[in-house]
Amino acid sequence: MASSALASNFPVFIKKDGDLSAFPSLAPSFHVQKTKKRNSREIVSVMAPQQSPRSPSTTGSVKTAMTMTEKILARASEKPQLSPGDNVWVNVDILMTHDVCGPGSFAIFKKEFGEKAKVWDRDKIIVIPDHYIFTNDERANRNVDTLREYCIEQNIKYFYDIKDLGNFKANPDYKGVCHVALAQEGHCRPGEVLLGTDSHTCTAGAFGQFATGIGITDAGFVLGTGKSLLKVPPTLRFVMDGEMPNYLLAKDLILQIIGEISVSGATYKSMEFVGSTVESLTMEERMTLCNMVIEAGGKNGVIPPDSTTHKYLEDKTSLPYEPVYSDAQARFLSEYRFDVSNLEPLVAKPHSPDKRALARECKDVKIDRVYIGSCTGGKTEDFLSAAKVFHASGKKVKVPTFLVPATHKVWMDIYSLPVPGCGGKTCSQIFEEAGCDTPASPSCSACMGGPRDTYARMNEPQVCVSTTNRNFPGRMGHKEGQVYLASPYTAAASALRGYVTDPREFLQ
Repeated sequence: MASSALASNFPVFIKKDGDLSAFPSLAPSFHVQKTKKRNSREIVSVMAPQQSPRSPSTTGSVKTAMTMTEKILARASEKPQLSPGDNVWVNVDILMTHDVCGPGSFAIFKKEFGEKAKVWDRDKIIVIPDHYIFTNDERANRNVDTLREYCIEQNIKYFYDIKDLGNFKANPDYKGVCHVALAQEGHCRPGEVLLGTDSHTCTAGAFGQFATGIGITDAGFVLGTGKSLLKVPPTLRFVMDGEMPNYLLAKDLILQIIGEISVSGATYKSMEFVGSTVESLTMEERMTLCNMVIEAGGKNGVIPPDSTTHKYLEDKTSLPYEPVYSDAQARFLSEYRFDVSNLEPLVAKPHSPDKRALARECKDVKIDRVYIGSCTGGKTEDFLSAAKVFHASGKKVKVPTFLVPATHKVWMDIYSLPVPGCGGKTCSQIFEEAGCDTPASPSCSACMGGPRDTYARMNEPQVCVSTTNRNFPGRMGHKEGQVYLASPYTAAASALRGYVTDPREFLQ
């Protein structure tokens, strides 16, 4: 079974600060302690020992060490100290909404604050149509029209509008998928609070900020006040060290983590990613890592900002920002350690992101199609990775392979950036030679199913390897469709074979 193979090949180390002798039941030869009463897959966190009591300071209150998330929320709530479980009103730096949830958010705002009320700050509201765009569905089109009316009425500065659905390039303001566009347009900054009416808003945690999804009722309140009531989450820390093999991508890392802790393992918890492997990742790869924390139930994901972060932001924003970092003595609910050099390419089998399996163990799974796109796997580097596999093979795909750039910028990169080590060829040239579909207009497209005429939607009970983030029944269309989540490397390799395929067949 895959689970037993994974357990033997990929040991997970759980380490806590403090003397392990405080836990006599934790034998030195065991990395994970499990109880007989729980499901064998569930990991029981080892709690840190209580710190020895400190005498009160004579000059003021004692400051307790805080995690990144606690520090960001403390600053946003104007509190000197916060602990997990505290409920605080925070000042929101950015509120994002899109065509699915935007109309409802604005409607609640007007209902509660008045028909003539004005939003709290028009410069801090980002409205990005992206989900159900290129469709003839009247209700989907109406949502975008409704957004436009609200944004004109409120004079929203950052409304990335689209009017000509026949040619996205004719819309100078249109961007594409909100989570990627937020980063590209400079709306993600370390130390800030970014809330969005989309569960994958956690993607922005890659920039060292608190970013999480909220519902339309909360969004309506934020529109009017700029504030939100949040409970401070405890933090799980994931330490990833070791040299990243050339056949792995960040998607493999997050699938490994979700497979370990399950889709509920981080429920209302912050997931902090650190270690030499994380430090070596590009910003787009860090976004992939944080993007799927919600698939583990996480409240938010966060990565300490560094020179890679600052360099990415140099030409994106001129606004000042102040990074924060976890204190050395910060308390983490659990700490998980991974030696990335020992990992292998993974997939998540239908119908849950935590059904982790080695790609090579699924080699007999025949597939009908491959989908490369979404906020998780539709960024520029995702397409460069896929193109690298196609070029290395020199062959044509055996199943329909759909390519959906996340944003207009990604679409342009596909046609203009040379793929490293491929003789100056661009992604578009390599994709054409491999027999892939022509890159589509940038949007969420089939990641969330959508209307029946949505590009690449699964309208039949097919088997698909996808770089998206969810594989629940009906997620990409047909409720009997089967979706295997995978990295762009694995997706491209699978397209070439017509079966779920380990990309090492082409990359070594």
